[in-house]
Amino acid sequence: MNVKTLRKEFFQYVILNICGMAGLSCYILADTFFVSNGLGANGLTALNLAIPIYSFIHGIGLMYGMGGATKYAICRGQKEYNNADKSFSDTIYIMSVSAVVFMLIGIFFSEKLTIVLGADKDVFHMTKTYLQVILLFSPAFMANDTLICFVRNDGNPKLSMIAMLAGSFSNIILDYIFIFPLNLGILGAVLATGAAPVISLVVLSGHWFAKQNQFHFVRINPSFRLTGTIISLGTPSFITEVSSGIVMIVFNAIILRLQGNIGVAAYGVIANLSLVVISIYTGIAQGTQPIVSRVYGYGDRHSQKQVLKYALNTMLVISCGIYLFFLLSANPIVSVFNSEQNVQLQQIAVSGLKLYFTAIPFAGFNILISAYFTSIEKALPAQIISLSRGFLIIIPMAFFLSFLLKITGVWLSFPISECFVALIGIALYVILERGKRKINVIR
Repeated sequence: MNVKTLRKEFFQYVILNICGMAGLSCYILADTFFVSNGLGANGLTALNLAIPIYSFIHGIGLMYGMGGATKYAICRGQKEYNNADKSFSDTIYIMSVSAVVFMLIGIFFSEKLTIVLGADKDVFHMTKTYLQVILLFSPAFMANDTLICFVRNDGNPKLSMIAMLAGSFSNIILDYIFIFPLNLGILGAVLATGAAPVISLVVLSGHWFAKQNQFHFVRINPSFRLTGTIISLGTPSFITEVSSGIVMIVFNAIILRLQGNIGVAAYGVIANLSLVVISIYTGIAQGTQPIVSRVYGYGDRHSQKQVLKYALNTMLVISCGIYLFFLLSANPIVSVFNSEQNVQLQQIAVSGLKLYFTAIPFAGFNILISAYFTSIEKALPAQIISLSRGFLIIIPMAFFLSFLLKITGVWLSFPISECFVALIGIALYVILERGKRKINVIR
């Protein structure tokens, strides 16, 4: 592909997806702002205890969306249009089953889940309410995540971005209306969040009404092989999202022991800002995926590597800007979410912000290289990276460093873990490239 055309397409997809994903992450950031101002530190604690469940719902939706859409894009690049439709149909089937399971958990097990997540009597009712309602809205969240990926891979990244932003802005407006004028408290916050994907789906429906869609729902027999491929390709995206939830659960447990509810509230500010930052890198990754998958289908290795280079350079520039902003503005940023002007919360969050976000260039690299491997059907190295950063390294590191350095160790566990995983990612990329060179020499 022509370099100038490739660069133009890259920035078109990436800018649109960064805007869309940053907007999507504002679901939770808006909740954090309005809950902290409307319900104080206890409301912020309840939100932070419940929010990991959103990461699981969003992660599974993205797993099906990214896995199915990647397979769809590769099939279309290889001109296998019937298999492309089968990929879409199979994705919708398995997504629907998972959505029903989440709804049933919300109906029958939300109270037990609230206990497991560590809510005490002061925040139990608010935590349970948020959990139950977010689980009942899981079909909308998962359908939205899945269809956004397919519409993007169907050549319409602009509509995907508009849909995500429409959902986010509606969430912000409804948050204010439900929490303040209507005085619905935590229920209002979660209803606003649940309404957002519904509005986004309405916007996405324009892709069908305009008859722009090239994917179609077809009758298929259950295919364990196709389902396995979709899940395998989508697993890195799932782990990337779910790892945020797992890390929050582990950090909440450690910080509850070290600093109590105020410490968890302080971490809530950092964690929700982290969701926004990670969503920017996810936007870059999702913007590169359709292009890389398509040129991979064509067999154009030079363009694959060129797109990866653009993505990494973009990530590094953004990382420098974000960290500089947090370093210089940590105090006023935390104050926005500290409506009660709690001195302890302010001190914990400000020092944590400066240490925690030294991780962002490493985290950005790990998300991009994992997505790159997925885009070229190399699921195993992508899964190794995602599992390492989501479970295998950061959880032991959090317990070890918190034992040695208390709360400072909690903050440092994130950057140190991401740095180790980045070294693993570089090693896997080098091994993969050497393997390709050997194959070319043999040929």
